[in-house]
Amino acid sequence: MSAGRDGSRTSIDTAMEDTVETGSRLWAGLARIADFFGDLTGVGPFCEALVERVREWWAGDGEIAFTVALISLSAKMAKADGVVTTDEIETFRKVVEIPPGEERNVERLFDLARRDVAGFEAHAARIAAVAGGDAVFLGDVLTGLFHIAAADSYLHEAELAFLERVGEIFGLDRSRFDRIAGGFVRRKGPDPYRVLGVSPDATDQEVKAAWRRAATACHPDLHFSHGLPREAMAILDDQMAAVNAAWERVRLERGLS
Repeated sequence: MSAGRDGSRTSIDTAMEDTVETGSRLWAGLARIADFFGDLTGVGPFCEALVERVREWWAGDGEIAFTVALISLSAKMAKADGVVTTDEIETFRKVVEIPPGEERNVERLFDLARRDVAGFEAHAARIAAVAGGDAVFLGDVLTGLFHIAAADSYLHEAELAFLERVGEIFGLDRSRFDRIAGGFVRRKGPDPYRVLGVSPDATDQEVKAAWRRAATACHPDLHFSHGLPREAMAILDDQMAAVNAAWERVRLERGLS
């Protein structure tokens, strides 16, 4: 461990240790869940039992709740277009960095969620209940699902319908859904205004203000404090890239400085 000139721990040391500790807790938590369900037979609806374990064991730990939510709903979404592929883990890896050796526990949870008799709406409702209406947390889960759905560069209509319904169950208003979808869905061509969350009729000042709000809303500290794991930083990187690309296009079209 490095230290300052006086031998004290530096802020970089502390940040690195916090990141390692957080990541270790996250993957240890997923392993515990996978082991718990792997040892049971005849367990009732998986989503109900899963949510209860998260509440009981890690009350307030948003990172574990986020990752479990993303796994369970993406497993359900895999069936949305009638095709269940074998590359779910690789697709999930595009959103969440999985350390070597942890793939098996993620696979086990995917398999349990996929085989659960409960539908995706029950999963989404349970997740919304755990989140307690936290719009930042739920928005990040939905964004992660969009990443996974669009990983093959194609968003099936059935997947979009799935995501729209999840957004409704999460209680996200249409404008919030459209801002998230705007980075992945191209309806009648790219629409940078949807990404920024304003109308094409908005004034230059309104568009600029919307861009600044959208950029501020992508700040990592905000999302980490609401449960987004640092392993899922790709979500914020892509959000920020989409916001800046949308602003750049509007700026050039309008001749703004």
